[in-house]
Amino acid sequence: MTIIKTEHEPKLSQGVRRIQPSGIRRFFDLASSMENIISLGVGEPDFTTPWNVREASIHSLERGITAYTANAGLMELREAISDYLHRRFTLSYNPNNEIVVTVGASEGIDLALRAVIDPGDEVLIVEPCFVAYAPLVSLMGGIPVSVPVKAENHFELKASDVADKITERTKAIMLSFPNNPTGAVLSESALKDVAKVVVKHDLIVISDEIYAELSYDSSHASVPNAVGMRERTILISGFSKAFAMTGWRVGYIAAPEPYASAMLKIHQYAMMCASTMAQYAALEALTNTQDEMEEMIVSYRQRRNYFVKSLREIGLSCHMPGGAFYVFPSIQSTGLSSESFAEQLLMSQKVAVVPGHVFGAGGEGYIRCSYAASMKQLEEAVDRIDLFLKNTQVGIR
Repeated sequence: MTIIKTEHEPKLSQGVRRIQPSGIRRFFDLASSMENIISLGVGEPDFTTPWNVREASIHSLERGITAYTANAGLMELREAISDYLHRRFTLSYNPNNEIVVTVGASEGIDLALRAVIDPGDEVLIVEPCFVAYAPLVSLMGGIPVSVPVKAENHFELKASDVADKITERTKAIMLSFPNNPTGAVLSESALKDVAKVVVKHDLIVISDEIYAELSYDSSHASVPNAVGMRERTILISGFSKAFAMTGWRVGYIAAPEPYASAMLKIHQYAMMCASTMAQYAALEALTNTQDEMEEMIVSYRQRRNYFVKSLREIGLSCHMPGGAFYVFPSIQSTGLSSESFAEQLLMSQKVAVVPGHVFGAGGEGYIRCSYAASMKQLEEAVDRIDLFLKNTQVGIR
Protein backbone atom coordinates (compact mmCIF):
# COMPACT_ATOMS: atom_id res chain seq x y z
CA MET A 1 0.00 0.00 0.00
CA THR A 2 1.33 3.41 -0.93
CA ILE A 3 0.88 6.11 1.66
CA ILE A 4 0.52 9.54 0.19
CA LYS A 5 1.87 12.19 2.54
CA THR A 6 0.59 15.73 2.49
CA GLU A 7 1.75 18.74 4.44
CA HIS A 8 -0.23 19.45 7.57
CA GLU A 9 0.72 21.63 10.49
CA PRO A 10 -0.90 20.43 13.73
CA LYS A 11 -3.45 22.99 14.86
CA LEU A 12 -3.17 22.60 18.63
CA SER A 13 -5.03 24.86 21.01
CA GLN A 14 -3.10 27.71 22.59
CA GLY A 15 -3.91 26.29 26.02
CA VAL A 16 -2.25 22.98 25.19
CA ARG A 17 0.73 24.75 23.64
CA ARG A 18 1.29 26.76 26.82
CA ILE A 19 1.34 23.96 29.40
CA GLN A 20 4.42 21.86 30.09
CA PRO A 21 4.60 18.09 30.68
CA SER A 22 4.57 17.00 34.32
CA GLY A 23 7.90 17.51 36.06
CA ILE A 24 7.14 14.56 38.31
CA ARG A 25 6.68 12.23 35.36
CA ARG A 26 9.99 13.33 33.81
CA PHE A 27 12.00 12.13 36.80
CA PHE A 28 9.92 8.97 37.11
CA ASP A 29 10.65 8.13 33.46
CA LEU A 30 14.37 8.74 33.98
CA ALA A 31 14.43 6.52 37.05
CA SER A 32 12.48 3.71 35.36
CA SER A 33 15.25 3.33 32.77
CA MET A 34 17.97 2.82 35.41
CA GLU A 35 18.88 -0.15 37.60
CA ASN A 36 19.31 -0.24 41.39
CA ILE A 37 17.15 2.85 41.77
CA ILE A 38 15.53 3.93 45.01
CA SER A 39 12.54 5.95 43.91
CA LEU A 40 11.16 8.51 46.33
CA GLY A 41 9.55 10.36 43.47
CA VAL A 42 6.06 9.20 42.62
CA GLY A 43 3.32 9.75 45.20
CA GLU A 44 2.03 6.20 45.41
CA PRO A 45 1.56 3.90 48.42
CA ASP A 46 3.92 0.95 48.53
CA PHE A 47 1.13 -1.17 50.01
CA THR A 48 -0.86 -3.53 47.83
CA THR A 49 -4.61 -2.99 47.69
CA PRO A 50 -6.10 -5.20 50.46
CA TRP A 51 -7.14 -8.64 49.28
CA ASN A 52 -10.81 -8.31 50.18
CA VAL A 53 -11.00 -5.20 47.98
CA ARG A 54 -9.44 -7.02 45.04
CA GLU A 55 -11.71 -9.99 45.67
CA ALA A 56 -14.82 -7.77 45.57
CA SER A 57 -13.83 -6.58 42.12
CA ILE A 58 -13.13 -10.12 40.93
CA HIS A 59 -16.46 -11.30 42.32
CA SER A 60 -18.31 -8.58 40.42
CA LEU A 61 -16.71 -9.85 37.21
CA GLU A 62 -17.55 -13.45 38.06
CA ARG A 63 -21.18 -12.42 38.48
CA GLY A 64 -21.09 -10.82 35.07
CA ILE A 65 -21.63 -7.27 36.31
CA THR A 66 -19.86 -5.55 33.44
CA ALA A 67 -22.35 -2.95 32.19
CA TYR A 68 -22.35 0.80 32.75
CA THR A 69 -23.41 2.07 36.14
CA ALA A 70 -25.44 5.22 36.64
CA ASN A 71 -23.46 8.24 35.48
CA ALA A 72 -23.10 9.45 39.06
CA GLY A 73 -21.90 6.00 40.17
CA LEU A 74 -23.39 3.01 41.92
CA MET A 75 -26.04 4.15 44.38
CA GLU A 76 -24.64 1.74 46.97
CA LEU A 77 -21.24 3.37 46.60
CA ARG A 78 -22.61 6.90 46.82
CA GLU A 79 -24.51 5.93 49.96
CA ALA A 80 -21.34 4.41 51.42
CA ILE A 81 -19.38 7.59 50.59
CA SER A 82 -22.07 9.69 52.27
CA ASP A 83 -21.98 7.49 55.39
CA TYR A 84 -18.19 7.51 55.45
CA LEU A 85 -17.91 11.30 55.15
CA HIS A 86 -20.38 11.71 58.01
CA ARG A 87 -18.78 9.09 60.19
CA ARG A 88 -15.18 10.18 59.74
CA PHE A 89 -15.39 13.93 59.07
CA THR A 90 -18.90 14.90 60.32
CA LEU A 91 -19.90 16.01 56.81
CA SER A 92 -23.41 15.56 55.43
CA TYR A 93 -24.03 15.05 51.70
CA ASN A 94 -27.07 13.61 49.95
CA PRO A 95 -26.04 10.56 47.89
CA ASN A 96 -28.89 11.22 45.45
CA ASN A 97 -27.75 14.58 44.14
CA GLU A 98 -24.63 15.80 45.97
CA ILE A 99 -22.12 13.02 45.29
CA VAL A 100 -20.60 11.96 41.96
CA VAL A 101 -18.17 9.06 41.56
CA THR A 102 -15.31 10.07 39.26
CA VAL A 103 -12.39 8.47 37.45
CA GLY A 104 -9.96 9.28 40.20
CA ALA A 105 -9.74 12.51 42.16
CA SER A 106 -7.94 13.97 39.14
CA GLU A 107 -11.13 13.89 37.10
CA GLY A 108 -12.89 15.57 40.00
CA ILE A 109 -10.45 18.48 39.87
CA ASP A 110 -10.95 18.79 36.11
CA LEU A 111 -14.75 18.67 36.44
CA ALA A 112 -14.78 21.29 39.17
CA LEU A 113 -12.73 23.74 37.17
CA ARG A 114 -14.71 23.17 33.97
CA ALA A 115 -17.96 23.69 35.86
CA VAL A 116 -17.12 27.05 37.41
CA ILE A 117 -14.35 28.81 35.45
CA ASP A 118 -14.97 31.21 32.58
CA PRO A 119 -12.17 32.72 30.45
CA GLY A 120 -10.48 35.51 32.35
CA ASP A 121 -11.49 34.32 35.81
CA GLU A 122 -8.67 34.30 38.33
CA VAL A 123 -8.17 31.19 40.47
CA LEU A 124 -6.02 31.41 43.59
CA ILE A 125 -3.72 28.42 43.91
CA VAL A 126 -1.91 27.82 47.19
CA GLU A 127 1.68 26.89 46.32
CA PRO A 128 3.71 24.72 46.52
CA CYS A 129 0.99 22.41 45.22
CA PHE A 130 0.14 19.42 43.06
CA VAL A 131 1.44 20.02 39.55
CA ALA A 132 -1.94 19.73 37.78
CA TYR A 133 -3.77 22.71 39.26
CA ALA A 134 -2.29 25.65 37.33
CA PRO A 135 -2.20 23.88 33.93
CA LEU A 136 -5.85 22.84 34.27
CA VAL A 137 -6.89 26.38 35.17
CA SER A 138 -5.06 27.63 32.09
CA LEU A 139 -6.76 25.05 29.87
CA MET A 140 -10.13 26.44 30.99
CA GLY A 141 -9.04 29.92 29.96
CA GLY A 142 -8.69 30.92 33.59
CA ILE A 143 -5.75 32.76 35.13
CA PRO A 144 -3.87 30.88 37.85
CA VAL A 145 -2.69 33.19 40.63
CA SER A 146 -0.05 31.85 42.98
CA VAL A 147 -0.60 32.18 46.73
CA PRO A 148 2.80 31.29 48.21
CA VAL A 149 2.98 29.84 51.70
CA LYS A 150 6.07 30.28 53.82
CA ALA A 151 8.45 27.68 55.17
CA GLU A 152 8.74 29.60 58.45
CA ASN A 153 5.01 28.96 58.93
CA HIS A 154 5.54 25.25 58.24
CA PHE A 155 3.83 25.89 54.88
CA GLU A 156 0.47 26.44 56.58
CA LEU A 157 -1.89 28.83 54.82
CA LYS A 158 -2.63 32.13 56.54
CA ALA A 159 -5.68 34.30 55.90
CA SER A 160 -3.43 37.24 55.00
CA ASP A 161 -1.80 35.13 52.26
CA VAL A 162 -5.20 34.80 50.59
CA ALA A 163 -6.42 38.34 51.17
CA ASP A 164 -3.29 39.82 49.55
CA LYS A 165 -4.00 38.07 46.24
CA ILE A 166 -7.72 38.77 45.78
CA THR A 167 -8.80 41.09 42.96
CA GLU A 168 -12.14 41.91 41.37
CA ARG A 169 -11.54 39.03 38.91
CA THR A 170 -10.92 36.39 41.59
CA LYS A 171 -13.60 33.70 41.37
CA ALA A 172 -12.24 30.63 43.14
CA ILE A 173 -9.49 29.29 45.35
CA MET A 174 -7.92 25.83 45.25
CA LEU A 175 -6.96 24.32 48.59
CA SER A 176 -5.13 21.04 49.17
CA PHE A 177 -4.50 19.95 52.75
CA PRO A 178 -2.82 17.75 53.81
CA ASN A 179 -0.59 19.13 51.11
CA ASN A 180 1.31 17.58 48.25
CA PRO A 181 4.31 18.24 48.24
CA THR A 182 4.94 19.78 51.67
CA GLY A 183 2.85 17.54 53.91
CA ALA A 184 1.49 20.68 55.59
CA VAL A 185 -1.95 20.60 57.21
CA LEU A 186 -4.53 23.32 57.77
CA SER A 187 -5.44 23.66 61.42
CA GLU A 188 -9.00 24.41 62.50
CA SER A 189 -8.02 27.90 63.64
CA ALA A 190 -6.24 28.70 60.37
CA LEU A 191 -9.19 27.33 58.38
CA LYS A 192 -11.57 29.51 60.39
CA ASP A 193 -9.55 32.62 59.51
CA VAL A 194 -9.24 31.69 55.84
CA ALA A 195 -12.98 30.99 55.67
CA LYS A 196 -13.76 34.54 56.81
CA VAL A 197 -11.79 35.96 53.89
CA VAL A 198 -13.35 33.53 51.42
CA VAL A 199 -16.88 34.30 52.58
CA LYS A 200 -16.24 38.05 52.59
CA HIS A 201 -15.23 37.94 48.92
CA ASP A 202 -17.81 35.27 47.96
CA LEU A 203 -15.28 32.87 46.46
CA ILE A 204 -15.86 29.30 45.29
CA VAL A 205 -13.60 26.77 47.03
CA ILE A 206 -12.24 23.66 45.36
CA SER A 207 -10.82 21.56 48.19
CA ASP A 208 -8.68 18.58 47.24
CA GLU A 209 -8.69 16.39 50.37
CA ILE A 210 -7.32 13.19 48.87
CA TYR A 211 -4.86 12.88 51.80
CA ALA A 212 -7.43 13.65 54.52
CA GLU A 213 -7.10 10.27 56.23
CA LEU A 214 -3.31 10.61 56.36
CA SER A 215 -3.22 13.19 59.16
CA TYR A 216 -0.81 12.14 61.89
CA ASP A 217 -0.75 14.64 64.75
CA SER A 218 -4.30 16.04 64.78
CA SER A 219 -7.71 15.36 63.28
CA HIS A 220 -8.19 16.53 59.71
CA ALA A 221 -10.00 19.87 59.43
CA SER A 222 -12.28 19.43 56.43
CA VAL A 223 -12.98 22.70 54.61
CA PRO A 224 -16.80 22.35 54.31
CA ASN A 225 -17.07 22.18 58.11
CA ALA A 226 -15.99 25.79 58.54
CA VAL A 227 -18.70 28.42 58.94
CA GLY A 228 -20.04 29.56 55.58
CA MET A 229 -17.96 27.09 53.58
CA ARG A 230 -20.22 24.13 52.79
CA GLU A 231 -22.46 26.02 50.36
CA ARG A 232 -19.46 27.27 48.36
CA THR A 233 -17.11 24.26 48.56
CA ILE A 234 -16.53 21.46 46.06
CA LEU A 235 -14.92 18.65 48.04
CA ILE A 236 -12.72 16.26 46.08
CA SER A 237 -11.36 12.98 47.39
CA GLY A 238 -10.88 9.36 46.42
CA PHE A 239 -9.37 5.98 47.16
CA SER A 240 -5.86 6.20 45.72
CA LYS A 241 -3.84 7.26 48.75
CA ALA A 242 -5.41 6.12 52.03
CA PHE A 243 -6.79 2.90 50.54
CA ALA A 244 -3.73 2.07 48.36
CA MET A 245 -5.82 2.03 45.18
CA THR A 246 -3.97 4.31 42.77
CA GLY A 247 -4.38 2.14 39.68
CA TRP A 248 -8.11 1.60 40.22
CA ARG A 249 -8.85 5.23 39.35
CA VAL A 250 -11.86 5.85 41.57
CA GLY A 251 -12.56 9.20 43.22
CA TYR A 252 -15.56 11.31 44.09
CA ILE A 253 -16.82 14.84 44.46
CA ALA A 254 -19.19 16.00 47.19
CA ALA A 255 -20.81 19.38 46.69
CA PRO A 256 -24.08 21.29 46.93
CA GLU A 257 -26.56 20.14 44.30
CA PRO A 258 -26.05 23.02 41.81
CA TYR A 259 -22.33 22.30 41.61
CA ALA A 260 -22.72 18.52 41.68
CA SER A 261 -25.32 18.62 38.89
CA ALA A 262 -23.12 20.83 36.74
CA MET A 263 -20.16 18.48 37.13
CA LEU A 264 -22.36 15.46 36.47
CA LYS A 265 -23.37 16.93 33.10
CA ILE A 266 -19.73 17.22 32.05
CA HIS A 267 -18.93 13.78 33.45
CA GLN A 268 -21.78 12.25 31.40
CA TYR A 269 -20.25 13.45 28.16
CA ALA A 270 -16.58 13.03 29.03
CA MET A 271 -16.45 9.73 30.95
CA MET A 272 -19.94 8.20 31.13
CA CYS A 273 -19.08 6.53 34.45
CA ALA A 274 -16.18 5.16 36.45
CA SER A 275 -15.16 1.54 35.92
CA THR A 276 -17.87 -0.78 37.23
CA MET A 277 -15.54 -3.35 38.78
CA ALA A 278 -13.46 -0.58 40.36
CA GLN A 279 -16.58 0.88 41.94
CA TYR A 280 -17.35 -2.45 43.58
CA ALA A 281 -13.78 -2.51 44.89
CA ALA A 282 -14.23 1.01 46.28
CA LEU A 283 -17.47 -0.03 47.98
CA GLU A 284 -15.65 -2.85 49.75
CA ALA A 285 -12.79 -0.51 50.68
CA LEU A 286 -15.15 1.91 52.41
CA THR A 287 -17.00 -0.73 54.36
CA ASN A 288 -14.41 -3.34 55.32
CA THR A 289 -10.84 -2.01 55.36
CA GLN A 290 -10.67 0.23 58.43
CA ASP A 291 -8.11 -1.97 60.18
CA GLU A 292 -5.88 -2.15 57.12
CA MET A 293 -6.05 1.62 56.67
CA GLU A 294 -5.08 2.25 60.29
CA GLU A 295 -2.11 -0.11 59.92
CA MET A 296 -0.92 1.86 56.90
CA ILE A 297 -1.28 5.15 58.79
CA VAL A 298 0.76 3.81 61.72
CA SER A 299 3.48 2.69 59.32
CA TYR A 300 3.56 6.03 57.50
CA ARG A 301 3.88 7.90 60.80
CA GLN A 302 6.84 5.74 61.83
CA ARG A 303 8.53 6.27 58.46
CA ARG A 304 7.89 10.02 58.61
CA ASN A 305 9.48 10.32 62.03
CA TYR A 306 12.54 8.31 60.98
CA PHE A 307 13.02 10.08 57.66
CA VAL A 308 12.74 13.64 58.98
CA LYS A 309 15.11 12.89 61.87
CA SER A 310 17.62 11.26 59.51
CA LEU A 311 17.57 14.05 56.94
CA ARG A 312 18.20 16.59 59.68
CA GLU A 313 21.11 14.53 60.99
CA ILE A 314 22.86 14.54 57.60
CA GLY A 315 22.49 18.30 57.29
CA LEU A 316 19.24 19.00 55.45
CA SER A 317 16.74 21.31 57.10
CA CYS A 318 13.29 19.73 57.06
CA HIS A 319 10.02 20.65 58.78
CA MET A 320 7.90 17.88 60.28
CA PRO A 321 4.95 17.31 57.90
CA GLY A 322 1.58 16.83 59.55
CA GLY A 323 0.04 14.71 56.82
CA ALA A 324 0.26 12.98 53.42
CA PHE A 325 3.43 10.91 52.84
CA TYR A 326 5.99 13.47 51.71
CA VAL A 327 8.85 15.40 53.24
CA PHE A 328 10.00 18.65 51.67
CA PRO A 329 13.57 19.27 52.83
CA SER A 330 15.42 22.46 51.96
CA ILE A 331 18.53 22.05 49.79
CA GLN A 332 19.29 25.79 49.71
CA SER A 333 22.43 25.32 51.79
CA THR A 334 23.96 23.26 48.97
CA GLY A 335 23.97 26.16 46.52
CA LEU A 336 22.32 23.96 43.89
CA SER A 337 18.99 24.57 42.24
CA SER A 338 16.36 21.97 43.00
CA GLU A 339 16.60 20.72 39.41
CA SER A 340 20.39 20.33 39.56
CA PHE A 341 20.26 18.67 42.97
CA ALA A 342 17.67 16.12 41.84
CA GLU A 343 19.49 15.35 38.59
CA GLN A 344 22.91 14.96 40.22
CA LEU A 345 21.51 12.83 43.04
CA LEU A 346 19.78 10.57 40.52
CA MET A 347 22.82 10.16 38.28
CA SER A 348 25.43 9.75 41.01
CA GLN A 349 23.59 7.88 43.75
CA LYS A 350 20.51 6.55 41.94
CA VAL A 351 18.00 8.12 44.31
CA ALA A 352 15.01 9.65 42.55
CA VAL A 353 13.39 12.70 44.14
CA VAL A 354 11.33 15.51 42.61
CA PRO A 355 12.73 19.05 42.34
CA GLY A 356 10.62 21.49 44.30
CA HIS A 357 10.22 24.06 41.54
CA VAL A 358 7.79 21.83 39.62
CA PHE A 359 5.26 22.50 42.40
CA GLY A 360 5.39 26.26 41.85
CA ALA A 361 7.95 29.01 42.21
CA GLY A 362 7.81 28.75 46.01
CA GLY A 363 9.13 25.21 45.79
CA GLU A 364 12.52 26.26 44.45
CA GLY A 365 15.24 25.37 46.93
CA TYR A 366 13.44 22.21 48.08
CA ILE A 367 12.99 18.62 46.96
CA ARG A 368 10.01 16.34 47.47
CA CYS A 369 10.70 12.88 48.84
CA SER A 370 7.95 10.32 49.29
CA TYR A 371 8.29 8.10 52.33
CA ALA A 372 5.75 5.65 50.91
CA ALA A 373 8.63 3.22 50.67
CA SER A 374 9.94 0.45 52.91
CA MET A 375 12.09 1.31 55.91
CA LYS A 376 14.95 -0.58 54.27
CA GLN A 377 14.67 1.64 51.19
CA LEU A 378 14.45 4.80 53.30
CA GLU A 379 17.53 3.82 55.29
CA GLU A 380 19.49 3.15 52.10
CA ALA A 381 18.22 6.39 50.56
CA VAL A 382 19.48 8.38 53.56
CA ASP A 383 22.92 6.74 53.28
CA ARG A 384 23.09 7.57 49.57
CA ILE A 385 21.95 11.16 50.04
CA ASP A 386 24.51 11.57 52.82
CA LEU A 387 27.23 10.23 50.52
CA PHE A 388 26.09 12.60 47.77
CA LEU A 389 26.35 15.58 50.11
CA LYS A 390 29.82 14.54 51.27
CA ASN A 391 31.17 13.87 47.76
CA THR A 392 29.71 16.92 46.07
CA GLN A 393 31.32 20.30 46.43
CA VAL A 394 28.18 22.05 47.53
CA GLY A 395 29.34 23.76 50.68
CA ILE A 396 27.06 21.93 53.09
CA ARG A 397 29.93 20.47 55.13
